[in-house]
Amino acid sequence: MNSLMRSNNSFPSLIENFFGRDMNDFFGAGMPSMNSVPAVNVVEHNDGFRIEVAAPGLKKEDFKLHLNHNNLTISSYQETQKEDKGNENEKYTRREFSYSSFQRTFMLPNSVDADSIQATYTDGVLKIEIPKREEAKVKPPRQIEIGG
Repeated sequence: MNSLMRSNNSFPSLIENFFGRDMNDFFGAGMPSMNSVPAVNVVEHNDGFRIEVAAPGLKKEDFKLHLNHNNLTISSYQETQKEDKGNENEKYTRREFSYSSFQRTFMLPNSVDADSIQATYTDGVLKIEIPKREEAKVKPPRQIEIGG
């Protein structure tokens, strides 16, 4: 009975492993929440961290960055209205509304200098530079003299 229970519990993961992400994308294609979160890269370098958010088609005014107790929240809200008027003999207007939004929160380490965070938006990529505090930066190796 235990082996049957074990095989039943692993069945969903077997299906996920077999079909992979393509099957999830197929069934999730109509779900806006699955497609509305942009891809994010987090890079650590000697002087700090950089978060890169791929969000083409947005403007810098569409983004909001909020820092609260080392939690950096990146959010966006965009409303698009398309108005299509018929020919001059017709008296109707058709509107199509499109809304998109997302929110991502990142917990920042205590080693960052929160007062010096800067963000830029260029070519569809939001880049957030998060510098480390001076005392948290990696120091180059040095020789220590041994005293007598």
